[in-house]
Parts: sequence; structure tokens; C-alpha cells
Amino acid sequence: MVPCVVGGSDGDSIVDFRSLTEFEPESSRTAKTQQQYSWDTAFSMRHILGHDTAISTFDQAIRSHRLHHAWIISGPTGVGKCSLAQEVASVLLDAESDTSTIGQHTAVSTRASGLLQSGTHPDLHIIHRELAASSSNPKLRERKQMNIPLDLLRELMLGGRTGDGRIHEAAAYRTASVASAKVFIIDEAERLDLPGQNALLKTLEEPPPSTYIFMITSRPERLLPTIWSRCQHVRLAPLNECDMDNWVASSDLDIHPDERELILKFSEGSPGMATRAVTGGLAEWIPSLEPLLQQFDSGGWSPDAATEMAERIDSWAKLVLKNNPKASKDAANRDGAEMIFRVMLQHVRWDLRNETTPEVLERRCQTIDRIAEAESQCLSGLNLKHILEALVAEWGTTPGVLS
Repeated sequence: MVPCVVGGSDGDSIVDFRSLTEFEPESSRTAKTQQQYSWDTAFSMRHILGHDTAISTFDQAIRSHRLHHAWIISGPTGVGKCSLAQEVASVLLDAESDTSTIGQHTAVSTRASGLLQSGTHPDLHIIHRELAASSSNPKLRERKQMNIPLDLLRELMLGGRTGDGRIHEAAAYRTASVASAKVFIIDEAERLDLPGQNALLKTLEEPPPSTYIFMITSRPERLLPTIWSRCQHVRLAPLNECDMDNWVASSDLDIHPDERELILKFSEGSPGMATRAVTGGLAEWIPSLEPLLQQFDSGGWSPDAATEMAERIDSWAKLVLKNNPKASKDAANRDGAEMIFRVMLQHVRWDLRNETTPEVLERRCQTIDRIAEAESQCLSGLNLKHILEALVAEWGTTPGVLS
């Protein structure tokens, strides 16, 4: 099982792969929504590393009673976006506790703190694409979990009639059950489909009283401009070297000393990515990809290269499914592909550091653009094997040049 990681890492990036709860009636599922995801039960009350400016922004807004109702928290995958949103939620929903500052919330024995720590607080709603697997709508349960469709948003937040003909109560407009506020956290908000983003606009324009919405994204450009205009924005940067060292020292990850440098290089200041590398066994197969990439650089390539990469992605996906039977194979493949593309990009960027020839620099930049394009194609649902084959062929046929 992948461990929950808090304080500088978040659920938008760290998949705990815990099995989702079995299908059960909607009334029972609602109370267990927070238990169904990776980072919910361990977020509570720990110190958040780094991000002092963002913490100060929320702290001052809450203290002055001027917290905006809608926020976009953006930044690279795994740097602490959801951890921060959940820490803000804990302050908003646990009025009984003596909370001085966000990120240093000390747990106390209150009803709210107990609910938050167990992941069952009825006023904290965490929405993510994997929840489709536990939907009462069979069409949602059968989806590939590649995005957050409008029907899932209606079922968990906005209310209204879904494709199965059922009419759902709008959780966003429901009276808070325990606290004096309600909090909705939408993880990977860029995965909201276009109808979902448009439907969310009304709630952002006319927010229910004491309702706060946090949209977590590593790809903010995929959100509609009309959503941007109605939200406050906080961007988190990767953790610096000192904070990463502190995080490694305080985490319970079993990082072999010989792999530490590789893991930290791969993570690029992201505890979430470091966790993926360790728990997914990436430290073992990342070095084996380097000879392939060097071969591409020199103009050589094997027709089997794409197959080898696809097999590694498949191994990653099988690990996901082993730990979370409710997970989508297609979504797990996408996550594995993200790891492959990340290794490719890091390889090219690393070479750029020692390159001064203008023509070579230009070719390397073209390579980076093409890898990024391949990743976007993957996110769009195109055939992964075909994407890899085209990328490998272009990269290997002309050293450093991808037309």
C-alpha cells in the first residue's frame, strides 16, 4: 500500500491505492466519501513544509473573516496542494479547537477533529475522478475514470438530474451538519469535463452561504477563463532542497541510500513524486531507460523500444490495480505513462545544462515540445502504444529533432 503523505505532498499526486469501499446505498456512501481516497485520513494537523506565503495568505484571510469562497490552488504534481486545502478545511470546520495558524494545527479531542482525522466529517466533501467507481449510477461505475464528468459533479456537489434519470440533492446548498461551514475540494480540477466546468460556474457566481470551494490542479490552463475570473489563485512551487531533505527525514518511506540521489532528482522538489518513485519501484527501472534515451539521442532506435516502454507502463498499472481493485486500468496506464514522459523530459533537460551550441539547443527544445505534445495526446485518450511508437520513431530517426 502506498502511504499517505502530508506536509508538502498531496493527494493530487500520491495515489494511496487503497481499495474503494464496495457499492452501497447513497446515504451510506455520502458519509464515507472522504474514506475512499488516498490522502484523506492522514492529512490532519501536521506541519506543512514550505509554502509559507500561501499559508500566510489563508491564515490572514481566515483571521480577518475575509476568506474568498472559491480558490484555485495550482502547482506541480505532488508539492502539497491538497494537503494545504485540507489543512485550511480543518481550520474552517473545527471551530472548537484552538487553532493559531494553518500548517501547525494541533489535534484536540473535539467531535470535529475526530471526524476530520477519521475522514468522515460530513461537511468536508473531497471530489475526485476515482469516486465514479462507487457511484450509484452504473454508467459512471463503468467509466474509465479519465475525467470528472458532469454527472459525478451533480451526484456529489451540484445536484440535479443525472443520466440515469435520478435527481440528486445539491450538497453545496445543504445546511452544514456539524460545522458552521461546508468545504468542497475538487482534486485534479482540470479533469472536469466542459459541461461540468460550465455547471460549476453558477455555484461560483452565486455561492451558498458559508461554502468554500478549493480547486486543485497541476494544469490550470485547462480550466475555463470564466472559472478563473471567479476564483482567487494561489500557486505552490516545488520544495527547496532543504525542505525536501527535512521531508525525507520525517517520512516513513524506505529509501535505500544508493537510491536517494536518483529519487530526489526524479522528484524535482515534489514529495508526491518521490513517494511514487519509491512505492512504485521506479528507482529500479528508471536507470534502465537511460540507455534507450541515449540511443535515441544518437540517432539509433529499436522498433521494440516503444513496446518495452509500454510493458513498463503496464507493470505500473498492474501494481495500481493490485492495490486498488476499483481503479481504472486506463487511468492507471495514464499514470504510468506520466512517469515515462517525466523521465524523458528530465533526460533532455539535463542534457541542456551542458549544451551551448545554438542548433543543438534548438533541437533539444523541439524534443521537449514533442514529448509534452505526446503527454497531452495521452491525456486526451489517444492510443498509448501508438503515441509511444510515433514519439520513439521521430526521436530516434533524427537525433534530437522531432518534427
